[in-house]
Amino acid sequence: MNDDIKRDLPMDVADALRDHGETLAVAESCTGGLIGAAITAVPGASDYFDAGLTTYAYDAKRRHLGVSREALDEHGAVSEPVAREMAQGVRDVADVTWGIATTGIAGPTGGTDEDPVGTVYIGISYAAPWGSEESYATVSRYVFEGDRADVRAKTVDRALADLLAELEARDSAR
Repeated sequence: MNDDIKRDLPMDVADALRDHGETLAVAESCTGGLIGAAITAVPGASDYFDAGLTTYAYDAKRRHLGVSREALDEHGAVSEPVAREMAQGVRDVADVTWGIATTGIAGPTGGTDEDPVGTVYIGISYAAPWGSEESYATVSRYVFEGDRADVRAKTVDRALADLLAELEARDSAR
């Protein structure tokens, strides 16, 4: 990994988080730490970035994020329920405002007819103030074209864009 990471999107995320004094943690499976690398490529990331966990294996997802055995058994690691539990888990374990999670099939093997290579689930979770009942998590499914590196790079960009969209939506609701 070199420092030739595109910084525009991470800088926009940084500005939005700083503007509201909010914090972020990430749980990465298929991206293997690339989101954390993109975020920390921006100077001053310690103002808002708390932790990045690479939870590649089932046991790591359970042990570090509290992903349920039932979600993993019933749906598999590359699924909407697991992405949701990962995003909520990293948010809650790190005690931050926002959590991002990625889980997917980067390839070149591992795809199925239902979930081909390039299938990725991105979860975004928000921790609202206690008692407000406004905490939530969203999950989006994407199918990216390209080789393993392309799928991983596109996942990083899409995850940051999804987070930025959520930050902007919360901003406009204020």
